[in-house]
Amino acid sequence: MGDADGTGGGGRRRRLLLVSTNYAPEHTGIGPYATQVAEHWAALGHETHVLAGMPHYPSWSVDPAYRGAWRRTEARGGVTVHRRRHTVPPRQTAVRRALFEGSVLAHQLAAPPRMARPDAVVAQLPSLAGGVVAARLAARWRVPFVPVVQDLMGAAAAQSGIEGGDRAAAAASRVEAYVLRRAALVGVIHETFTARVTALGVTPGRIRVVPNWSHVAAPSRPREETRRRLGWAPADTVVLHSGNMGLKQGLEVLVGAARLDPALRVVLMGDGNQREALGRLAADVPNLEFLPPAADADFPEVLAAADVLAVTQRASVLDMSVPSKLTSYFAAGRPVVASVADGGGTAEEVRRSGAGVLVPPEDPAALLAAVRGLAADPGAADALGAAGPRHVAAHLSRAAGLARYDALLEEVLGGVLDGVRVGTARTGVTGGGEGGPGGAAPGGAASGGAAPGGAASGGAASGGAPPGGAAPGGAAPGGAGTGGAGTGGAASDGVGGGRAGRTGVEGAER
Repeated sequence: MGDADGTGGGGRRRRLLLVSTNYAPEHTGIGPYATQVAEHWAALGHETHVLAGMPHYPSWSVDPAYRGAWRRTEARGGVTVHRRRHTVPPRQTAVRRALFEGSVLAHQLAAPPRMARPDAVVAQLPSLAGGVVAARLAARWRVPFVPVVQDLMGAAAAQSGIEGGDRAAAAASRVEAYVLRRAALVGVIHETFTARVTALGVTPGRIRVVPNWSHVAAPSRPREETRRRLGWAPADTVVLHSGNMGLKQGLEVLVGAARLDPALRVVLMGDGNQREALGRLAADVPNLEFLPPAADADFPEVLAAADVLAVTQRASVLDMSVPSKLTSYFAAGRPVVASVADGGGTAEEVRRSGAGVLVPPEDPAALLAAVRGLAADPGAADALGAAGPRHVAAHLSRAAGLARYDALLEEVLGGVLDGVRVGTARTGVTGGGEGGPGGAAPGGAASGGAAPGGAASGGAASGGAPPGGAAPGGAAPGGAGTGGAGTGGAASDGVGGGRAGRTGVEGAER
């Protein structure tokens, strides 16, 4: 493509908006993927904006550096990040999830990012409310809208075990349909999502598979060194689960396996809304330990130090998500035991990788038997472990994953999203307010004017609510609720690592 905007280089400089409730400094789940996509576009020389929430995942507690802030604009890794406040329920029920979604919708519609018209709007789903906001902004600006489905929230409400989820599932699916039908193209992180997305009214020709990738480095230190530091004896058989501790993970199966075999060492590393409940359940299981999320640099070393890496899901979880932890597990070079329903995306990905074994979900004895089998046959365990990095190199590299996002945009924009030469990226923090070019809000509304859907800054949207009639400050779209933080392929089962970019945080609006 020819030069444009005076940037020089070989391509046209684009202006892009990514809507993702989860973003750095969150280091697990959707956050690392959203961050790497946005920073990749910025590194190519494109003007990149992100509309995000306040960092809160996986602990479901707002990061102390952001507490009390209503709005904040910051420069991070060459990206302008526009943050909006929302509620953060410490415990998940359908009603509480609805309040979370409703608050995301309210604050983001009431105060959309003040920026010039972008060339396209991309969204990471969930949150559902973020998808509604992104669809509205794209319609107001009359630009292509491209959602990427990380979790299917209607399916999640039905399958995750969240209190009230069955009642919320239909409403969540209606909102998903509202969002996805407005898309130029729909990305899904796994082909097993395609049938559900098609059932929501999206024609198969508009669906593109955009798998997540491994966003952590390969381990570089001797396993023995890390095991000594963690207090794991050479003779210990260590089974490690890393990531979100939510309802859909069904981590009770690991507590049960540890209880069946006192010689087994089970480690749950991470955080989540079920952490306290699991602690109570395992209070009489001395061979089960909890670890906080590992630091980014240490995360791959801890994974590689384990003997077996476990991924677990409730038996009801089938096609709502594919846990992003799998990409990091494969990169670690250790065998995976997957206690998941056969026929779902998670089972399919483990089978495809050749890096693990499948056992029935919610069956501690079956999980224990698989672990014992690997411990008794080091050759088989090593062969499974070696298959993981090969699978990552062939199919799950960061470069390949980011190229798929570029391809989505190239398809809807009708041109190549190549790099351009620009001046040094601005870093640091903008002031508390957000002044776009000329002070124009999306759709031409002046500062403080109407937001998409007719919502004046700080006011309720009128006549623009999605199905279910959710207004800012009320219930989530359609009253839908679902458990966990939703991240799917980057499921709420995220993994450590992936923090990137520098940030400054002054001039926050409170």
